[in-house]
Amino acid sequence: MAILEAVSLHKTYGNKFNKQPVLKGLSLSVQKGEFVSIMGASGSGKTTLLNVLSSIDKASSGDIIINGENITAMKEKQLAQFRKKHLGFIFQDYNLLDTLTVKENILLPLSIASIPKDEAEKKFAAVAGELNIGDIQHKYPNEISGGQKQRTSAARAFIHEPSIIFADEPTGALDSKSASDLLNKLSSLNQNRKSTIVMVTHDPVAASYCGRVIFIKDGQIYSQIQKGQESRQSFFKDIMKAQGVLGGVQHDA
Repeated sequence: MAILEAVSLHKTYGNKFNKQPVLKGLSLSVQKGEFVSIMGASGSGKTTLLNVLSSIDKASSGDIIINGENITAMKEKQLAQFRKKHLGFIFQDYNLLDTLTVKENILLPLSIASIPKDEAEKKFAAVAGELNIGDIQHKYPNEISGGQKQRTSAARAFIHEPSIIFADEPTGALDSKSASDLLNKLSSLNQNRKSTIVMVTHDPVAASYCGRVIFIKDGQIYSQIQKGQESRQSFFKDIMKAQGVLGGVQHDA
């Protein structure tokens, strides 16, 4: 069952005298419970695609259907309500509020949704346990590491059980150990909670944790590969080969 469908998406910046097309009639679908990565060289349109799919930016034309609802047809107030209920976000720069503790940051989506305190506490305990951050819940963002900040950001994205979670280069600011730890946690949450995750990354190692990788070139889907029953190491090699054909940045195996 498709939880997200994008149909003939176009995104153009500039004015009629200086148009810059970024997305050029792109269509894709994501199934419920999938962990999908979007890759492409700098300027390929991958970040623009994520921003448009996640309602951060508006498509110039085309349709985006999430959970059966066409978000491109929504007014701003309706879209804001939909976003609060159905979407979760993990950003490269964490986007945590420095004046709130780890726990308060994580509980923010539930506070906005007026979830009862007892229910909120149960949800917090569950997600904090899954991401191993229960022991830092009373600390502030400036008192914890980058890896802990990103796991806090992930917990905030997952806590209200959204229909889909969008992750924009979530490992971009992390060292390799923290990145690996976060990706293992995301993979576990994807499998255990059947959460749908769409992640933009430039890193083939990060992409190898996903079940499917979509390659973008010049604002269109160039190719895609499925992990299937492959090991992560084998899938990583497939991603490297596909990236080589695409003309992307090469990494050592």
